[in-house]
Amino acid sequence: MAVLTDPIADFFTRFKNACNAGNEEFTAPYSKIKADIARILQEEGYLWNYEVVTGTRTMLKLKPKFLEGRAVLTDLKRVSKPGRRKYVGFDKIPSVMSGLGISILSTSKGVMSGGSAKRQKLGGELLASIW
Repeated sequence: MAVLTDPIADFFTRFKNACNAGNEEFTAPYSKIKADIARILQEEGYLWNYEVVTGTRTMLKLKPKFLEGRAVLTDLKRVSKPGRRKYVGFDKIPSVMSGLGISILSTSKGVMSGGSAKRQKLGGELLASIW
């Protein structure tokens, strides 16, 4: 098994590929931050549901949302990377696609969407933009 230098980017790639291929579900290795990102994606309407499956390895099993045969996810972009972190203040959180998308931030109070962070006046590491 290969060692991943950016497991969050791997998670996003699996999600994007599952949506593009029309897969009803996909799995990804479990981590707390990925579970938090999956929770946000479910709250924002990009996933039907997700669950943590324990076994020899703990995995996340996710079901992307499709409407009329098309994936709700259009595209996503990993903003902050291991080699180049991007931090923003609450007043600098970007609007994604003029409000049609979401941004995901890692703040001092946990992982949350950009809208939640703005309401709580929290800045942090900008993980991704999703639309």
